[in-house]
Amino acid sequence: MTLLSLETLTVRLGRRIAVDAVSLRVEAGELVGLVGPNGAGKSSLMRGALGLARAEGRSSLTALPAAERARAAAWLPQSREIAWPVSVETLVALGRLPHRAPGAPLSAADREALEAAMAGVDVLRFRDRPATELSGGEQARVLIARALAQAAPLTLADEPTAGLDPAHQLAAMEAFAALAGEGRAAVVSLHDLGLAARFCTRLVMLDQGRVVADGPPAQVLTAERLREVYGIESFLAQADGVLIVQPLARSR
Repeated sequence: MTLLSLETLTVRLGRRIAVDAVSLRVEAGELVGLVGPNGAGKSSLMRGALGLARAEGRSSLTALPAAERARAAAWLPQSREIAWPVSVETLVALGRLPHRAPGAPLSAADREALEAAMAGVDVLRFRDRPATELSGGEQARVLIARALAQAAPLTLADEPTAGLDPAHQLAAMEAFAALAGEGRAAVVSLHDLGLAARFCTRLVMLDQGRVVADGPPAQVLTAERLREVYGIESFLAQADGVLIVQPLARSR
């Protein structure tokens, strides 16, 4: 089942083309990693797909009415700012709004989704604390939990592991992988190529707004392509069937 379809999606930021006629499909059961250097167009592609940035071309999500779109896709932006000192549980519960009538109390299904989301990224112990009193990394996990609580068929997350310690980076990626394992899908932008290779079923590499590679991690993350796109020399190896990627030095 196709959960996202983009056809020649183009996003302009001022006079610059941030995303240049990108076409791709995301199917149920996929964990798709968007990789590429800074300014490659990863964030702009996701924002354009969601209708949060003015775009040309077609996105299956923007064709949906707003309320239906909110149930079809969860969005975790790069910004980690939490402005109001509400409890962690209250903040995570905002992810359930697309499924509730205005002013309706949390249902049993809502509470089950909250518990699972908070447990998945290890924030259950903070549930009663004001979210603004948490560390930056803890706040990032709370916002991931909010997106997971939405329980949408598709989740789009922009650099979800930024600012997390290694254990919680793994927990976050395990949570996104679990979505794919349940028959849903996630698209995540990542700078950590090791995490991308370890968890993603498929990688889409962008450079200057265009797709330069799309496929399994071992086919996308080659030494030659990393040298050409990122300007780095890398150590690549297989361990227990998983691709290991370690940048070593700049090549230019």
